[in-house]
Amino acid sequence: MTVLRSLLLFVLAAVAEIGGAWLVWQGVREGRGPLWIAGGVLALGAYGFAAAFQPAQDFGRILAAYGGVFVAGSLAWGMVMDGFRPDRWDVAGALICLAGMAVIMYAPRG
Repeated sequence: MTVLRSLLLFVLAAVAEIGGAWLVWQGVREGRGPLWIAGGVLALGAYGFAAAFQPAQDFGRILAAYGGVFVAGSLAWGMVMDGFRPDRWDVAGALICLAGMAVIMYAPRG
């Protein structure tokens, strides 16, 4: 149950951080305006809370592991929201990052 909760929090954090950054991008780079930017700032704040609720106690470990989720999530976000099509190297890199995340967070420690 703890691993499932952790994984769900990583997904929530990714949606909040990547979505927040995308909203800011849309507001600034695509000229959609300050409401998009404000939504992005709120989502980025929500990301911080999602990370804070991780069951593990080590900030550095959590944020390092989240890096792998962020890489894979960013590619997925680009596919869904912007029509980006990753190549095989993007996919391979994302899988390597997710494997690293799993090792960092869920390897047995003793």
